[in-house]
Amino acid sequence: MAREILQGIAVSAGVSIGKAFFTNRRRRSVSFEIIPPGAADSEVARLEQAASDVRENLARARDNVPAELRDHAAIINSHMMICQDPKLIRAASQRIRDHHIAAEWALDQAVEAIAAAFSAIEDPYIRERVQDVRAVAERIQARLVGRHAEPLRTPDERIVLMAHDLTPADAMGLPTVKIMSFATAEGGKTSHTGILARSLQIPAVVGVSSLEESITDGDLVIVDALRGLILVDPDEAELADYTDLKYQFENYQKSIRRQSTLPAETLDGYRIDVQANIELVEEVPQVLDGGGDGVGLYRTEYAFLNRRTSPTEEELYDEYSQLAGLLSPRRVVFRTLDVGADKMLSEQSQLEEPNPALGLRAIRFCLRHQDVFRRQLRAILRASAHGSASLLFPMISGLHELRQAKHILNEVRAELDAAGLPYDPDMPVGIMVELPSAVLISEALAQEVDFFSIGTNDLIQYSLGIDRGNKHVSYLYQPLHPAIVRSIKYVVDSAHRMGISVCVCGEVASDPYCLPILLGMQIDAISIAPQAIPGIKHILRRTNMEECKELLRDVLSASTVSTINRMVKETIYNRFPEELTFFSSMLDQDD
Repeated sequence: MAREILQGIAVSAGVSIGKAFFTNRRRRSVSFEIIPPGAADSEVARLEQAASDVRENLARARDNVPAELRDHAAIINSHMMICQDPKLIRAASQRIRDHHIAAEWALDQAVEAIAAAFSAIEDPYIRERVQDVRAVAERIQARLVGRHAEPLRTPDERIVLMAHDLTPADAMGLPTVKIMSFATAEGGKTSHTGILARSLQIPAVVGVSSLEESITDGDLVIVDALRGLILVDPDEAELADYTDLKYQFENYQKSIRRQSTLPAETLDGYRIDVQANIELVEEVPQVLDGGGDGVGLYRTEYAFLNRRTSPTEEELYDEYSQLAGLLSPRRVVFRTLDVGADKMLSEQSQLEEPNPALGLRAIRFCLRHQDVFRRQLRAILRASAHGSASLLFPMISGLHELRQAKHILNEVRAELDAAGLPYDPDMPVGIMVELPSAVLISEALAQEVDFFSIGTNDLIQYSLGIDRGNKHVSYLYQPLHPAIVRSIKYVVDSAHRMGISVCVCGEVASDPYCLPILLGMQIDAISIAPQAIPGIKHILRRTNMEECKELLRDVLSASTVSTINRMVKETIYNRFPEELTFFSSMLDQDD
């Protein structure tokens, strides 16, 4: 048996066996020093110089990114912006002046304040962006303590790369051909390390507890990036089992990728679009390589993070038009800003809410802060001239909100007409159906828009009254609860009666146990994590529509979750045993 088995988070599926090689370890050493009152100016200057030096180094790293990773270079730009972020540098400078503390200590306090604000954010993609702040602060700390000349170690042979953390600049500077897999002590499901690893098809496990304490250079390790495990010094039986698993998984991956560009069409000819949920332009190559039919949900929040003020129209237009152009002629659906009272934006810095999840968020925030909303709408409309773009309003609860949003959209269109700026006048407009109120009036809402996108993650939480992140009630998060199945069916039927299409987003759309039920409802599209696209298309192409309709009828006749779960699992397991062996282990990488 292995000397030790460590648990982490699988962010890029696969299995690797090799020798561990640490490219860096935790190197932070915060100086908890009090400085003389008269030294504040020089200490602030030291901090600003360190941040400037790091920014220059990141710029050089960006300019030297290898050609095969060029699509990811813009990730480094976000770290360069953090070097100038007032919430980090200005906040740390203020602490130096107010409390007469050393720059290292002040920077550490500023980072922790940002982390505390991010910890309350519901969306995991946004919440985990604090890792970017920590990564940049780590580099600045290293400068402050004089470690600016310390390079990353690079391997001479094929290895399993270990690190405390890997910034985008670090990862892109390493010889990827020598890396069998990644394992880091820091990071989460949506870290940039995971995005990069998935793009390179390298197995990766992040957030591994005790990684640096339990493993030394040269240790033989197994990285199980299907289950999120690191086996240290495995025995012969474990090596044999994992060698076989590695061979089986790689063959499965080759099989599904060979067919990933084929249409997602069932055995009896029913075809749907399989699109992707993404938040960065850098994820587009993975979408296209995996056979994605477009982007069904582009989260626009990332551009608003780590800034004192929200981005300009031109900054947003550059981002959105680049995305539309890269995907053309495939469609990209831009979801308007979906933030809440999470103190991410300066517009909300004074807002205190006892329950942000039910407060001023998403479309409510946009209708309150129309300057931000109009700026984003102008950028999206202008980007529509560069490809096939659609607009999506989140968290619509009723007709009044929808009509307000459409009225503002029409005013923005008139502004662009007056300015002579091109845009697609027929750009489709849709809404996220993620609240029970929207479900119940879905037929009325369908008369006002061109398409629906059902956000199942929020719909389940709001319908069942639970927070799946709360360990005390997470067991109640049941995608196949009779109320959820019937709600989705009601929305799909309402949409189709009104002649509009329906896309299903969220984990339900990439769950092999739920997918046949959605097919039985005759949905038009699904939007899922990019890495799930090849596997889902493989399952779809082996599915029979009539069987899905029959399963749906059985599910709708059941009245308990346990009955439905048992019925579905028996049916799907008998039909797709190989897919469930490998593909289900990748579902945790979805959002």
